[in-house]
Parts: sequence; C-alpha cells; structure tokens
Amino acid sequence: MSEAALADVLTRASDVVQSATELAERASDLAARPVLPVVPSLSGVLPDAGLRKGSTISVTGSTSLLLALIAEVTQRGSWAAVVGVPDLGLVAADELGVVTHRVAMIPCVPHETAGDVIAALLDGFDIVAVAAEQALPRGQRGLTLARRLTARARSRAAVLLTIGAWPVADLTLQCAELRWEGLAAGTGYLRTQDALVTVRGRGTAARPKTVPVRLRGTNGPALRDDAPGSMATVHRLRA
Repeated sequence: MSEAALADVLTRASDVVQSATELAERASDLAARPVLPVVPSLSGVLPDAGLRKGSTISVTGSTSLLLALIAEVTQRGSWAAVVGVPDLGLVAADELGVVTHRVAMIPCVPHETAGDVIAALLDGFDIVAVAAEQALPRGQRGLTLARRLTARARSRAAVLLTIGAWPVADLTLQCAELRWEGLAAGTGYLRTQDALVTVRGRGTAARPKTVPVRLRGTNGPALRDDAPGSMATVHRLRA
C-alpha cells in the first residue's frame, strides 16, 4: 500500500472514530437528562418542552405527529421501538427526520404475548411506540395491562408512546383539522402538514389547550400518513 493510500485509510478511520465518539457523547448526554428533546415545532406543545422520561403519552389522529415526536431523539443517537404498526410509512418517517436505522419494528404481536414483549422493550429502549388496539385486550384485562405497562415505563425511565387512546396516559395529544401543502396546480409533493393539536393531561397539563403545529418534511418529498414502506433501513423483529 502506498503512503498516500495509507494516509487516506487512516484519515477515514479517524473520521469514523470521531463520529462514533460524538454519537456516544450525545447518547450519554440524553441519558442524563430527565426530558428527551423534540423538534422545535413540538417543544411548545408539550408541558416539559419535550418527552419526560417515565411518562406515557397517547397520540390520536395522526401518525405523522407520533413520528415527529421520535425524530429528534433518534437523530441524537437513541433508539426507538414501534410495536403493532405493520403499515408504518417509512417514507414519511424519513421525511420527518426519523433516523430509521435506529428504529426497531415489531409489526405484529399477539394479545397473549403483547404485555411481555412491550415490557421487555421498555427495559432497553428510550422510546417505545405501541398501537393501543393491537396491544390491549378489551375490558378489565386491557385496563390492567395498560396500568402495568405505564408503571413499567415509569420505573425504567422510558417513554411509552401509544398510537390511539390509552386509558391511563399521563398526557394525550389529539390531532385534528389536518391540512396539507405543497401541491402546485395539481402537481408536486405534499411537503408540510398543518394541524391543531389538543393537549390534555395531569399536573401542569390539567387544563386542555389547543396549539397549531406545522410538521415539515426535512429530506425532500411527500409527507403522508399512508405512505408505503420505503427501502430505508429499519430493523424488523418478530415477537
């Protein structure tokens, strides 16, 4: 190997080490914080200007809103898991800034094992997003499981995000009046989504408030709740 080639290899290796070190430092910084950061457009929506560790947050009306909530955390080196959403739009996730190779997907979970699977994920991930309908059986059994998982998230300092109503959520974000922008004369891409988000919860969030939110694509084309899965890297696991 020539001296020039060796120097190039050493430079590339140094860049990789530096990037890995920076990523580890950012992840370590997140671990020390009581609140996980969110993109600026959502910081004014949440009572703590971010996702408080140990909390359970229910999101209804928009998958894009849920994806936007996990974007900043994955950008800073943390991992998220998504349970029970086989048709999650990875194109939309990427456009909203989610680092998809730091998202573990468990598309389908039987009711019989859902509780154990989600509890295990809460032990190892900063954020676990769960489709409430897929995770919770009906009636008292569902309420009991919801309480168990909410308590698990609190004890592990993880954030449990639920897609759909969750009976014991600390905070509920209800998205309504969605409007898309970006098409010009019938052509082009949907690049932004305007919505009204109503926030209800406990403590400082006990009084409901409604906040206008704009979700903006960061990497190019369409923002769509029904966007099909892309070729973006994602880890799909079986329960």
